[in-house]
Amino acid sequence: MRDQVEIGMGRTAQRAYELDDIEIVPSRRTRSSQDVSTAWQIDAYRFEIPLITHPTDAVVSPATAIRIGELGGLGVLNAEGLWARHANVEEALFRLFRADEDDDDPDAVIKELQELHSAPIRVDLLTEAIRQIRESGVTVAVRVSPQHAEELTPDLLAAGVEMLIVQGTIISAEHVSRGSDPLNLKRFIADLDVPVIAGGVGDYRTAMHLMRTGAAGVIVGFGESLASTTTQVLGIGVPMATAIADAAAARRDYLDETGGRYVHVIADGGFSYSGDIAKAIACGADAVMLGEPLAEASESPGQGYYWTSAAAHPSLPRSQVLQVGSLGYDLETVLYGPAPSAQGVLNLFGALRRAMAKTGYSDLKEFQKVGLTVR
Repeated sequence: MRDQVEIGMGRTAQRAYELDDIEIVPSRRTRSSQDVSTAWQIDAYRFEIPLITHPTDAVVSPATAIRIGELGGLGVLNAEGLWARHANVEEALFRLFRADEDDDDPDAVIKELQELHSAPIRVDLLTEAIRQIRESGVTVAVRVSPQHAEELTPDLLAAGVEMLIVQGTIISAEHVSRGSDPLNLKRFIADLDVPVIAGGVGDYRTAMHLMRTGAAGVIVGFGESLASTTTQVLGIGVPMATAIADAAAARRDYLDETGGRYVHVIADGGFSYSGDIAKAIACGADAVMLGEPLAEASESPGQGYYWTSAAAHPSLPRSQVLQVGSLGYDLETVLYGPAPSAQGVLNLFGALRRAMAKTGYSDLKEFQKVGLTVR
């Protein structure tokens, strides 16, 4: 029986939990961190750490996608972002940062981002960006919105994309759009030879629906961060601990339903510290999608600014362009350390490895069984 709370006469709500609300419980066993594996594999693609980047231009350029791949994660380029629309992205970003200095108009930076995204998507620019990533030898992954997935995917596959992320703020198995044919994910995925990760979702039922489309992975959440304003604008929130656990339950039931087909759960949002990554895996996630924690790295194209792709929506932006600052450390230090401070913002996956070792688990699948408490 789910925990229901009465919020008024005849109206109840489900009690749900954020990552901040839970804690990992140590077990009777510990092990050396040298004996712990953080490796993650989806379809034929293996990664040394369970990391997918949030597909925002603030974090992912072709160069950072390559670097993330070299460091053992998966960098995801936004196929509808600046690298697909502007030949000189550095100049476009300079315009954005300059707009943030306009004291007379606090919304100038969002207006500038909307203007930059009003430029048409150019297949030649997108193809060139993908070529750079492909020729480096790392796995090539790009993100498309449900609205443009069918239109862009043929060109993406021709350019050499190996993994496709179909991502919106909230996504369903069938995206309905007035005046155009809906995106039927089941038919769309069946026609592709590359694995598809789809999301975001926030509950068991939607996660199960997406799994039944044939998706290789399901994204839980919408990239909640200090920059995201989806809850303020739409009133929609995803309590990540509960949502991850619900999606993991859908994964288990779908595994039984299909006689062995495993769909990966990707947690997107609610990550402020390294401990949040460990909690997300403990709740049942197979991997995490990080944005803001990587925006502070010295190589990030946002140069200390962060925003999600929802910031550029032409009529209803759902993200700020936020100055998060720069830690002054490179991506390798952010991911693997060493960390010169105790703030939990560096050596993110070294911390995950240590959390697994301190609780006696040797791999990610085992760690999903660790004990949890609610504060």
